[in-house]
Amino acid sequence: MALKLRLTRMGSKKRPFYRIVAVDSATRRDGRALDFVGHYNPMVDPAEITINKEKVQKWMDRGAQPSDTVRALLRKAGE
Repeated sequence: MALKLRLTRMGSKKRPFYRIVAVDSATRRDGRALDFVGHYNPMVDPAEITINKEKVQKWMDRGAQPSDTVRALLRKAGE
């Protein structure tokens, strides 16, 4: 089972809000997540990024690979 840290879309039409989740790589974008590790709101200025560092580290220790977007968000949040 390949694990990924990636975004899942929430919110209404034209008002996106994203959760950063740990999922199996075969799971669809908005499928069931194993764990929620943070959220990203691009609709406010500046964009709101909240990440639980302990959970991210726990999942990365288990072999989870962040997607390109999540990797950029982690860098931006100071990981």
